[in-house]
Amino acid sequence: MSSMDMPADAPRQSARATSATVPAAPRLTWLTLALMTTASVASLRAAPTMAVYGLACVFLYLVPAIVFLLPTALVSAELASGWNGGVYRWVSEGLSKPLGFLAVWCQFAMTIFYYPSLLAFVASTIAYIIDPALASSGLYTAIVIVVLYWTGVWVSSRGTKALAGLSSWGLVIGTLVPGTLLVVLGMVFLAQGNPSAAPMTASHLFPAWTGLASLVLIVNNFLSYSGMEMNAVHVSSLKDPAKEYPKSMFLAMGLVLLIFILPALAISWVVPADQTSLTAGVMQAFDAFFSYFDIGWMTPIAAVMLISASLAGMLTWLAGPSKGLLEISRSEGYLPPYLQQLNRFGIQQNILVTQGIVTTVIALGYAFIPNVSNVYWIFSTITTQVYLIVYLLMFVAAVKLRKNQPDHPRGYRVPALTLVCVVGFLASAAAMVIGFVPPSQFGSNSVLLYVVIIGCGLGALGLLIPWAFLKFRKPSWQLEAAREEEGA
Repeated sequence: MSSMDMPADAPRQSARATSATVPAAPRLTWLTLALMTTASVASLRAAPTMAVYGLACVFLYLVPAIVFLLPTALVSAELASGWNGGVYRWVSEGLSKPLGFLAVWCQFAMTIFYYPSLLAFVASTIAYIIDPALASSGLYTAIVIVVLYWTGVWVSSRGTKALAGLSSWGLVIGTLVPGTLLVVLGMVFLAQGNPSAAPMTASHLFPAWTGLASLVLIVNNFLSYSGMEMNAVHVSSLKDPAKEYPKSMFLAMGLVLLIFILPALAISWVVPADQTSLTAGVMQAFDAFFSYFDIGWMTPIAAVMLISASLAGMLTWLAGPSKGLLEISRSEGYLPPYLQQLNRFGIQQNILVTQGIVTTVIALGYAFIPNVSNVYWIFSTITTQVYLIVYLLMFVAAVKLRKNQPDHPRGYRVPALTLVCVVGFLASAAAMVIGFVPPSQFGSNSVLLYVVIIGCGLGALGLLIPWAFLKFRKPSWQLEAAREEEGA
């Protein structure tokens, strides 16, 4: 998200889709919906990841946009216009309730690895205000992650409603302004006759083929595009969904591509690929440009903008996915009573604290693995792998619902739905397979370890834990939740 940022990033709006839409929702224009979608997906956080590929980043962004972003947006629009309740309802109706729980669990579980990767970006950005050398320190990164995450948990557990509007400012403060500045400085830099650090000739439009490892970075773009299904809940607010929604999604896709591609290119113009940090790449570029133009005093300002936007994004949806999981679990008894309890502010504090303990353990990986960029990539890949489970289930459920409930009212119907779902499913499955291949910059020394880490992360977080909840759940888990609701 991007914006995850998950959303930057992904995930950003994920839990909002778990609650029913309001019947008397105000009308939205297709342009407004396009801007809302752009705000919830676009982010600068992924720019350094693609900058190492130079001009080829255009290709690496376009491919997943066509085979993943567009199918996701269109399919989720049909599902949202026919069934309230988000991905749990869609998968439950189309497949089964246990698989519906798996889908909503994965929406929540991906944040366990998402927060460390998001806050690692924040830590590296803060380093450029204090001491740029800290950006490569694993211990420093781990400390910042732990401190910021638990601060966020404390703030979220207080039920602060004022935070709800911060995500809209994140697009302007932390994405549009610094992104535009980065691109403008880059263009001026090149216009003055300076050579680009990355070749910008037509022969470099495609990534050099060195085996599957040369295309691994494309997997991270699937997470960059995740979250499109969340804004699909607004499809019924359009005047003419059948015509306006596709138009809105094509515009949003264009804007998202511009926000992703241009800053990535700007970074590649000034920071050599072998020196680009996956966490600090944006600040590396700003630092280089500001130094060249003798305006180094702007480096802390740019850092503060990026930091404030990322933290605002984290705070606005920290409790979101966990709230969606809580609501489903209280109605179906999927989680133990301890995890279903609310604090005096009506917040699922026990889930947040449990998640925080796991996040803290994961954050220690930064302290014990020498290369911060390697840890960042591993966590981002696990996040993507877990979230892809949601999309695999969603595409299958959409085909099943069209077949089994063809007459169910839908505000929007996807043309050639089966074909669109097959393309989206195969793209998601391919991304999951490619995610097990270490990127080319990792070398071949630790391929087995990389595969084991990714496999264990996906297996434990995305499959084993939800299976255990379903296997060992007791009828009393649902009854106790119901009694608590009656006594409220």
